[in-house]
Amino acid sequence: MKISGRSIRRRLQLLGDRLSRIKHRKGHGVHSPFVYGFVRKVLMTKTLSENSDKTLYHNLVAKGVTEKRARELSNTLYYIEGLSYSINEVGCDLSILLADYPTEQLSEAYDEAKREGVTLAIYQPYLNRERQNEVKALIGGHCSTVIDNRAYILFFNNRLPKQYYRL
Repeated sequence: MKISGRSIRRRLQLLGDRLSRIKHRKGHGVHSPFVYGFVRKVLMTKTLSENSDKTLYHNLVAKGVTEKRARELSNTLYYIEGLSYSINEVGCDLSILLADYPTEQLSEAYDEAKREGVTLAIYQPYLNRERQNEVKALIGGHCSTVIDNRAYILFFNNRLPKQYYRL
């Protein structure tokens, strides 16, 4: 079996991506207290926080989101001290855009979330090349903290400094 140079470059790129994410595993190398707390209290917990919104969890699971990611997003709402959420629309403390949300409307939703100061979660940002390019453009122009954990990207529109974490 012959392996092409392109295939080797792609494998090395994937390995580098995985290695760059390992350094932030369990909060190591994270210098932001907010993001460190997020990693420890949202990503590392195996259960739904007792004060988390269980309706958000059940709604996400009903829409095809895995239980782990639904739990993380529910715990995110609690962690940011949000009172309301929306799925596939913008306007609440935590707005979640699922994979079926049209890619061509992502930038409009992002602009609206930024205007209203809400946290925006884009689920499956790497679903296809078009969606990936759109999300990368949003990350580049974002003026606050962004957390990317491969399954979803969180854009915080508050007074946090401009930071980009790939977990």
